[in-house]
Amino acid sequence: MIHSDLVSTGIDGFDKSIDMLRLGDSIVCQVGTISDYKKFLTPFVNRAIEDDRNIVYFKFANKKPLFDDPSDDTIDSINNESISTDLTKIKIFQLDPNIGFNYFTLKISEIIKSEVKNTFYIFDNLTCLQRMWHSDSMIINFFSVICSYLHDLNAVSCFAIMRKAHSYVLPSKAREIAKVIFDIYTIDDKYYIHPLKVSDRVSPTMFLPIHIDGTKVTQITSSDDTVELFSHINWRSSKRLSYWRRTINSARSALKKDEKTQEDIKKLLIYCLIGIEPKIFDMCMKYFSLKDLLKISSRLIGTGNIGGKSVGMLVATQILNSSDDAKDYFKPILENHDSFFIGTDIYYSYIVENGLWDLRTKQKTDEGYFKYAPELKKELENGKFPEDIEDQFMQILEYFGQSPIIVRSSSLLEDNFGNAFAGKYESVFCVNQGTPKERLNEFINAVKVVYASTMSPDAINYRKTRGLDKKDEQMAILVQRVSGDYHGQYFFPHLAGVGNSSNLYVYDENVNMDDGMIRLVFGLGTRAVDRIIGDYVRIVTLDDPMRLPIMNSNDEQKYSQHSVDVLNLATNRHMNVNIDDVINEKLKTDINLFGSKDYNTQIRLKELGLDPNSAPYILNFKRLLKYSAFPEAMKKALHIISTEYNYPVDIEFTANFKEDGSFKINIVQCRPLQTRGLGKSIEIPKLLNKKDCLFSSKGNFMGGNIRLPIDCIVYVSADEYLDLTEVDKYKIARQIGILNTLLKGKNTMLMGPGRWGTSTPSLGIPVHFTELNNMSVMCEIAYSDRDVVPELSYGSHFFQDLVETGIFYVALFDNKENVVFNEDALKERENIASRFSKSINTDVIKVYDTKGLEIYSDIKEQIVMCK
Repeated sequence: MIHSDLVSTGIDGFDKSIDMLRLGDSIVCQVGTISDYKKFLTPFVNRAIEDDRNIVYFKFANKKPLFDDPSDDTIDSINNESISTDLTKIKIFQLDPNIGFNYFTLKISEIIKSEVKNTFYIFDNLTCLQRMWHSDSMIINFFSVICSYLHDLNAVSCFAIMRKAHSYVLPSKAREIAKVIFDIYTIDDKYYIHPLKVSDRVSPTMFLPIHIDGTKVTQITSSDDTVELFSHINWRSSKRLSYWRRTINSARSALKKDEKTQEDIKKLLIYCLIGIEPKIFDMCMKYFSLKDLLKISSRLIGTGNIGGKSVGMLVATQILNSSDDAKDYFKPILENHDSFFIGTDIYYSYIVENGLWDLRTKQKTDEGYFKYAPELKKELENGKFPEDIEDQFMQILEYFGQSPIIVRSSSLLEDNFGNAFAGKYESVFCVNQGTPKERLNEFINAVKVVYASTMSPDAINYRKTRGLDKKDEQMAILVQRVSGDYHGQYFFPHLAGVGNSSNLYVYDENVNMDDGMIRLVFGLGTRAVDRIIGDYVRIVTLDDPMRLPIMNSNDEQKYSQHSVDVLNLATNRHMNVNIDDVINEKLKTDINLFGSKDYNTQIRLKELGLDPNSAPYILNFKRLLKYSAFPEAMKKALHIISTEYNYPVDIEFTANFKEDGSFKINIVQCRPLQTRGLGKSIEIPKLLNKKDCLFSSKGNFMGGNIRLPIDCIVYVSADEYLDLTEVDKYKIARQIGILNTLLKGKNTMLMGPGRWGTSTPSLGIPVHFTELNNMSVMCEIAYSDRDVVPELSYGSHFFQDLVETGIFYVALFDNKENVVFNEDALKERENIASRFSKSINTDVIKVYDTKGLEIYSDIKEQIVMCK
């Protein structure tokens, strides 16, 4: 047994030449064949076994083992000497790189941490990881992370890379990290090792090639012999392209080949760029040609997937541009995109190169999931990108010039079937004004903000709640040109909004759910996806665009959009301005398409002898919806896309109009609309006496047909709540969160005044979605005398959370026909809130045991009842 800091290669003459290996050495063997790697490893491992070293071998799945089993008659040999290894002396771990970089790397690091110090580690050929990860960058990241663990444990490790299989970047990075690098050749059946790097050892001849013949070692020192040897090595014969670049070159070559060849390389590109989700993969195979995929790849920064948001946008646009029943209609009215994509590999490289992998690993554990997220978020906001990546960022900005752009999250799991991540990750507008350096800094900061948003409370809670906390969630980024035009000092589109192919919230029995709806705003679409307090978007049912939504029925001016989201070119920021500040700018189209002066106010002003033109402008979109082809185009688009998805869809869009009234639509996002469907028809009980139910309503609910027993009701008493201070109202919201956790697993109905999830406590209860996500039913109650009114914000991110989580929604409007709410009967029940927690304010929050109570809904009859 020999345990010292000196380590033998297993070839004594070679040891002398390089002054031995050392504990802590990470060894990279550049080889032409795996046989050359085996020739080095076999004597090295056998000597380690003799020295009673602890040896671990990481075998990658489906690869032949590097060591020859003595029971195998076909063992390899070096210079005709049969050499085998006693495999019983080696711990072998077989791992599958197809599980993804994240978990493959984590698994290996866990094994390393569980072993004793001074262990010897043998790794299969790193080059084979290319075929699973499609990237040299991820191999570099793997090597960097693993070597950092090995160095801390004073381990000896051996890796191999194929000499001509990588670009110069990977060997260069290996040279930077590894302690020892050997170039290994077999030429004319002669075996050579050429040391290229041997750290912390010095010798005049250490870096000369060595010929090894059994135990005989000959160092090649003469110039004549050296030239003769290297004349056989045409080391510049390859352009040394990365795996990704070779794949792209193969795809370009395939354009001239047969259909089968094109289909095969197309599949590979879809795997590389988009992923393997079956439904998305099939649509990409159907709608993307090889040329389309090459165009996408030409706009990719780095390597890896482009992420869910990018894929959704591209697929939806491609469906409308190329499907037989759509292309003639949509090609003239679809705005082309020229987006760029920052691949998922850049995200991992950013983490590794900024020394954050250990922190990220700790955050991925159960005990560290919430604990380390704030620290990791802060570090992600303050990292640095390598110069070559910053240079590519600058090229993007040079392409866009000073056109405003938006930097959007596009993670692997985002906008996918089952998980929308609506509003969980950041999108950042770059107004893109200033010097090139200022614009670059703004862009880099935007990318960091998106990366950091993976650790935001909303994002980590969402992943935990949906069982995604262990999933490999890599962040790609979509860089889009902002759709719109310059209008004075502002930049914005005329219209933007959200569209749903299925209208899940039906407030009128005549609404045709299958024709879908849109949530429409003037200006940037941020106002359409957020719940804006004191401002209202226009809800358009596409079966009858002129139908007024319930919120507009009493006061058109009050329940309309008053502010516009714009990009201010003078201040270089995203902001909201009053509608009157915008309509006076040159809009390059007819402003009357979008609204008109408040007619009733004009009449009153005229009667008072005042200027009727001072009446406020109302964004009612009446002429747009009545006379233009826009609503029909949106209905067609939603129908065609959802048909191809074979699933309801949710899209974000913009529209820009010209002087003649023609328009262009831009689909900026598309994702499956996460819904449970309508369910079977439900027989609603007959209501002979209004006092026989807790509540009943015609319309104003969402969640399909249900019959659901209600175990308990969490009720917030309106008068007591609204009389609280703002600070105490926030305390009530936190207490709702406590009950939400304690009542998990029960069918609980949450009832309260105004809007759940508002940011303005005077209008409702300011809970976070994670503080009500275990509820089965959410009920918003109107108290018009206190100016507290529900608002589903249909199509907003809050709406997406409700639909995705499967929470049934009801709005009860007081003083409305066909609405019954026996609130006093509810209050007569015993309040059992204190049984759950002593911290609950029982004057405001009531918890009632309601076993025997059921909620019924019928979407066809538009009736909801709790009885």
